[in-house]
Amino acid sequence: MISWSGVVAQVTELALAVLLAPLLTGWVNQCRAWLQNKSGPGLLRPYRTIRKLFAKDAVIATNASAVFRTAPYVVFACMLVAAAIVPTLATDLPFSIAADAIALVGIFALARVFISLAAMDVGTAFGSLGARREMMIGFLAEPALLMVLFTASLISQSTSLATTVERLARMEFAIFPSLAFAGVAFTMVSLAENARIPVDNPATHLELTMIHEAMVLEYSARHLALIEWAASLKLFVYSCIGISIFFPFGISQGGDPLGFAYALPALVFKLAVGGALLAVIETVSAKMRIFRAPEFLGTAFMLAVLALLIHALLET
Repeated sequence: MISWSGVVAQVTELALAVLLAPLLTGWVNQCRAWLQNKSGPGLLRPYRTIRKLFAKDAVIATNASAVFRTAPYVVFACMLVAAAIVPTLATDLPFSIAADAIALVGIFALARVFISLAAMDVGTAFGSLGARREMMIGFLAEPALLMVLFTASLISQSTSLATTVERLARMEFAIFPSLAFAGVAFTMVSLAENARIPVDNPATHLELTMIHEAMVLEYSARHLALIEWAASLKLFVYSCIGISIFFPFGISQGGDPLGFAYALPALVFKLAVGGALLAVIETVSAKMRIFRAPEFLGTAFMLAVLALLIHALLET
């Protein structure tokens, strides 16, 4: 039965995801600039960029099909659905029963397919190059992400993210070696999926290195605004997945209004710490060659499989 507290939590989570996602991107960029002894663009720079893009007129190639025009809306909608599935403030979410951890990976894959098809639709060299690289990254990252989610699912005996988070939060404090391996694997996958250093550099426009930027070079105005917003949402969702699985403390359970009140500042604190750590990782890392990405993600998959084996052999 759907409760009013669950509906409020669901609406609040979606609103926070949409509003805070650009702020998280700005926070990461600001921390990265501070670590490099620079002043930085400011926390609100992503909001100003999105507002400026929405005010411009879109320029679309004459040979662009409906796939190119609809891809930004599909990608943005996929990120919204993913944000609705992941429990960030409470576990009694009405939408969580519609999809589990496996479906979540499928939603990310759907967004990747559409943006890759749109990149190849116009027929530019950069778009096709970026699409091929993006599909290669996804082909290697998705299995590793599934193994990480399966590790948490085996511990909680459920593939539902809400149930997994609730059971992990209720467990007594204990060190799970499987979650330690899974956490390292998830960090590596998150860096690759969000086009961050060392796999990709979101600030580059060099044709030999860019992946995500190569796919969106032909977009402008509202279409580019939606893609940039969706990229921020994806980083926000991945951050919330890591928080929910590995640091579930502070998330409200069972419609507790007092717990829900504490969940918001706890979420903001954890996102701030996670964004600062991401900036540190990007600062101390160097951009690797694209041909080294399979080794990087292959290591992530190996660590995720080790997490599964450790749970099956030592923790059951």
